[in-house]
Amino acid sequence: MNANNLRFATLAVHAGQEPDPGAGAIMVPIYQTSTYVQPALGQTHGYEYSRVQNPTREALEENVAALEGARFGVAFSSGLAAIEAVTKRLSSGDHVVSEENVYGGTHRMFTQVLARLGLEFTFVDTRDPDLIANAMRPNTRLVLLETPTNPMMRLCDIQGATEIAHEAGALLCVDNTFASPYNQRPLELGADIVVHSSTKYLNGHSDIIGGIVVTNNETVHEELYFLRKATGAVPGPMDCWLCLRGTKTLHLRMRQHNENGQRIARFLEGHPKIEGIHYPGLPSHPQHELACRQMRGFTGMVSVETGSLERARALAEGTRIFALAESLGGVESLISHPALMTHASVPPQRRLAMGISDGLVRLSVGVEDADDLIEDLDQALRSA
Repeated sequence: MNANNLRFATLAVHAGQEPDPGAGAIMVPIYQTSTYVQPALGQTHGYEYSRVQNPTREALEENVAALEGARFGVAFSSGLAAIEAVTKRLSSGDHVVSEENVYGGTHRMFTQVLARLGLEFTFVDTRDPDLIANAMRPNTRLVLLETPTNPMMRLCDIQGATEIAHEAGALLCVDNTFASPYNQRPLELGADIVVHSSTKYLNGHSDIIGGIVVTNNETVHEELYFLRKATGAVPGPMDCWLCLRGTKTLHLRMRQHNENGQRIARFLEGHPKIEGIHYPGLPSHPQHELACRQMRGFTGMVSVETGSLERARALAEGTRIFALAESLGGVESLISHPALMTHASVPPQRRLAMGISDGLVRLSVGVEDADDLIEDLDQALRSA
């Protein structure tokens, strides 16, 4: 199948997936095996050990790579493991410029783990290209973007940031988890590497942990493949199979996430109990024009400012359909409090500098009926 000739929905259902040659199964089998029998010494059927190769995992890698318009994909055991592998391509003394409003776990890994190994990190507000350019050093090897960001829904001009990175001899990596490849394709805007927490929108059913990196750069792909083999951060075949099941409906789910997110953002923007809203699909968002230029949908991620911890707690604990939980991107709606949950590991002063106040609440809008979700939020807000 020539992926270059197929559109997104067809790729979601078919890319990387051929009927099983043995039994003709339409679904990719779950190759639940640790090792493979070899016909003779020095001969294999292409598979030796599942830390290195697994047919189910390879199908997922090919599928997601096709959805991002990439040649190569390497799947990992989590989104953090994927980002770690991208940064572990570097050596002690190398420098990384990172978006300051990254996921709290990414910030923690950079500052408390990888910095101890000699990597240097500078965190900037990548909404401003001048801040990216000013942070570049002779030893900068990587620029990491997260756009939209978690949880402030800030955007970075991917094409502009790529030009800055390449002029300095660095690669540009985009964490595309919040957008999904349905809404945004960073490689087409010049990015070198795209990372996903496949736990989220790619899988869409809140039942796996996983990550994946895609690229068109063969050297980067070979380095990432070696790093996974050498460090062992592999996803299990069952998780890969579940994620493949999820990507088959990615285009359908994202349409509903986008529609519900837009409706709920409009509702909350006019609610008297809400003091501020962060959603790039609203014309009031300061980067709405950029969102329209580099995205084709604005996701189901909405963050709101309630004004105080007490109001945020009342909203987060007062919903009946929105479940109080971390994570995002599943078919069910979730509500969370970033300062006490996803970004609790970020120092308070840095959290405030990023705009993450104690009154901020993040919504992951699912695919339920939007009217039910609006009524749920309204009753929680009125109670608060």
